[in-house]
Amino acid sequence: MKRIAVCPGSFDPITLGHLDIIKRGASIFDEIIVIVANNQDKRPLFTVEERIHLLREAVAGLPNVSIDSFNGLVTDYVKQSGANVILRGLRAVSDFEYELKIDAINKKLNDTIETFYMMTSPQYSFLSSSIVKEAAKYHASVEDLVPPCVQDALKQKFQSPR
Repeated sequence: MKRIAVCPGSFDPITLGHLDIIKRGASIFDEIIVIVANNQDKRPLFTVEERIHLLREAVAGLPNVSIDSFNGLVTDYVKQSGANVILRGLRAVSDFEYELKIDAINKKLNDTIETFYMMTSPQYSFLSSSIVKEAAKYHASVEDLVPPCVQDALKQKFQSPR
């Protein structure tokens, strides 16, 4: 049986922390499907299409990683894709508390799906897309926080008016 994991998130934008989890997951699972959430409750900086494009560029060297988007429940996506695992990264205990609640709901919806948690590498434990956007908004360097394609996209989004 092929080990397929779905790695959901908003990825607005993808950070090196996200990429670290995806790369490490790709070495464990046969296939990783990264799915971009289209969360109507959030006001994203990047459109779903832009996030998909940035993700594809960031994971270009990982042949067993694909990118998709979804509206709806992750458990529904996992079932329809033929995956059997949800891959999640954890930065801190507070992340685990939140993820534990989500996992309990997911188990109620589909008890055949397992959740695989990976601790974020220490150098990324503070990192979030929100922090990256805030830094980029004020033209701070995000070079050590995001892939080069995201650096360029953030510069475009936060260009100073001339």
